[in-house]
Amino acid sequence: MYNYNTVNRMGKQNGSCWWFVKAAKWIPVIFILTIVLWSYYAYVVQLCFYTVDNYVQKAFYLFFYHILFLLFLWSYWQTVFTDLIEIPYKFKIPDAEMEKFHQAGTEEAQRQILERFAQGLPVTNRTIKGVIRFCEKCQLIKPDRAHHCSVCSTCVLKMDHHCPWVNNCVGFHNYKFFMLFLAYALLYCIFITATSLQYLIRFWKGELDGMGRFHLLFLFFVALMFAVSLTSLFFYHCYLVLHNRSTLEAFTPPMFRTGKDKDGFSLGKYNNFQEVFGDNRKLWFLPIFTSLGNGVAYPVRAQHQGTSNTYDSMGSTRNRLTIDQMTLLEEATLLALGTGSAMITRATDANQPLVDATEVV
Repeated sequence: MYNYNTVNRMGKQNGSCWWFVKAAKWIPVIFILTIVLWSYYAYVVQLCFYTVDNYVQKAFYLFFYHILFLLFLWSYWQTVFTDLIEIPYKFKIPDAEMEKFHQAGTEEAQRQILERFAQGLPVTNRTIKGVIRFCEKCQLIKPDRAHHCSVCSTCVLKMDHHCPWVNNCVGFHNYKFFMLFLAYALLYCIFITATSLQYLIRFWKGELDGMGRFHLLFLFFVALMFAVSLTSLFFYHCYLVLHNRSTLEAFTPPMFRTGKDKDGFSLGKYNNFQEVFGDNRKLWFLPIFTSLGNGVAYPVRAQHQGTSNTYDSMGSTRNRLTIDQMTLLEEATLLALGTGSAMITRATDANQPLVDATEVV
């Protein structure tokens, strides 16, 4: 277990309605678990115990089904119940600095306040105006690839999207789990569809009796329906992993000092894969946290930082260090490499707001 501080992802308490909203957020999760538990009954009891006659075939079905079932549930559990990682305190702007920011008479003065505070922080992303990204709600400088989630009421490291089906934000803290959840859910549905097809045919031929045959009928079509929908979602996220993009970055390319670059964090397909799944191949397919880095600093392509960063400079999540300690190691390495802060030179549109108030619903 990695030693990160976590935050409450249920949002702030605002009276009695908060409890109703909190409970309602779990409805999609309960729905998914209900479908999964029913599918277990339909497959294990109605198909394997009551319908399949061949004992070798029955044992084969039950063995591989339970492997997929356990991996699927484990991945789903990790995706749902892995808490968000708290952004390090050094990114949070003190009240005194916030007061100076709001009292500043011009956008240029506000820009300078943000630049001074962010000096030394490992941030390369900028707003469309070339300004340090800043979240006024959380009162902090946004780390690279972090965004504010209006559902969780906090900024999320390497935010991909907020998923109601897991009642959680998908980001640095659980993206590997989310990918494995999609993969094992897809394999689970394909396995059920493939092994129950012959019994669906027997059902249409009138060769099956009893009420259990309707469980098999619905089991096949429900599994097929989910398999079709999961296929496109899974392969889309495979594409994102191999190109080192989040869903948000796929729609809006990240902005650097040198301008927009959709491949700004891409380091080659294998390195991109390792950033999410880690460098220990034995753990790639298990829902155990092995993602590289600390969620705050990321290697970027050389043109955005003067020299290429490495995974070593990010700190490994396998080390028993806090996220603040990892960030200090990151900064020390960056200083040794000579990758100090650069001046912002990008021309800007004066009609754009200075503060990056990106909010994801």
